[in-house]
Amino acid sequence: MTGDVDLDGDQLIARRYLDAEPALVWEVFTTPEHLAAFWGGHHATVPPDSVVVDLRVGGTFALETEGADGGRRPLRFRYEVVEPPARLVLAEARTGITTEIRLRPSGRGTTLLVHQRRLPPELRSAQARTGLAGILDRLDTVLHELTSATDRERQ
Repeated sequence: MTGDVDLDGDQLIARRYLDAEPALVWEVFTTPEHLAAFWGGHHATVPPDSVVVDLRVGGTFALETEGADGGRRPLRFRYEVVEPPARLVLAEARTGITTEIRLRPSGRGTTLLVHQRRLPPELRSAQARTGLAGILDRLDTVLHELTSATDRERQ
């Protein structure tokens, strides 16, 4: 797992190499059970029954995160761009944040770019950088578990 998360003004930009093909990374980003497994990162959990995916332009992506204190935070996005298996763009109306997710084949895996734009001042922080890095760490773990399970099934 290699990558970094940079804060640049009102933007967070994360790059990460993932040891999985773009089609599998796409599946994980668009399947409720997988989203629940990684979206909270190290700082929160996502109840699987809270995840809604209506994967089409104009469709809804929604979930709740639950922090260590038990507090729940609903997140609701609108799919602005759906280009399998290469690009998703999500917009959150409440905050104005737009998140672009790009997947590019790279060797035997995928280079992932997550670009969040129009972050409100409270999310322009080291904590936001750490949070996104934690989400991508969990994503990498979920992908590793899936590819390991597939390898075991083939044997």
